[in-house]
Amino acid sequence: MAEIAAKQVKQLRDQTGAGMMDAKKALIEADGDFATAAEMLKRKGLAKAAERANREASQGAIALSTNGNTAAMVQLNAETDFSAKSEDFVTVCQAIADAVLAEGTAAAERFTDEIDNLRITKKENIELGRAIRLEAAQGNILDTYLHRQDGRGVIGVIVEGSEISVEALHQVSLHVAFARPTHLRREDVPADLVEKERALALERTQEEGKPEQAWGKIVEGRLTGWFKETVLLEQGLHGDKKTVAQSIGQGELVRFELLAIG
Repeated sequence: MAEIAAKQVKQLRDQTGAGMMDAKKALIEADGDFATAAEMLKRKGLAKAAERANREASQGAIALSTNGNTAAMVQLNAETDFSAKSEDFVTVCQAIADAVLAEGTAAAERFTDEIDNLRITKKENIELGRAIRLEAAQGNILDTYLHRQDGRGVIGVIVEGSEISVEALHQVSLHVAFARPTHLRREDVPADLVEKERALALERTQEEGKPEQAWGKIVEGRLTGWFKETVLLEQGLHGDKKTVAQSIGQGELVRFELLAIG
């Protein structure tokens, strides 16, 4: 049996995140072969990670990468903010975003090993969330915004506009980050969601004892209020009376993407 030095155990622990006794045991079983011991610990760690797969991963980090009129954004989820704000976690998240920018969203699938290593070292359910890549149409411009907290991105926005000034489009990005609209235009909202909201508005109106002849007008008013809360173009820019649509004048908002932790 090969003699196991303390520095070997430490090196294996640093690489795999395993405990001291687990690292030493793996080296003994591998007869001192470092690569074999590391692989043994990885298999053991992945088996434990599989048991954690159903645990909620409501924390995480968002990374943004841009090049001219192309932008990519990636969300990597974890169970705790402690893991999500760690340097190795943020580094992997940014590497995925950079790859998606350069190669497309399919590039995110190449990071299975890196994500598996995070699952093992953090001992948490860690999973890739959405990976987005937008390239502005010719003549259009993109604006991005990443809100950081404790060294990691927690809210990310990409907005594409046409015939809009750079500053005006950036103000829209800032607004999206904190108002969190779900759709760009009223007509983008799925019909079933509109009907569900209409039914809830009618039920509320009836429960309040409003006169039946006024139900239609009241319900439509409440629907309009709901649209103002959820539809970007109808929201008041930064909460003001001036809407987002009014703030861009004759320009056009083409699309937006929003990722947020929590």
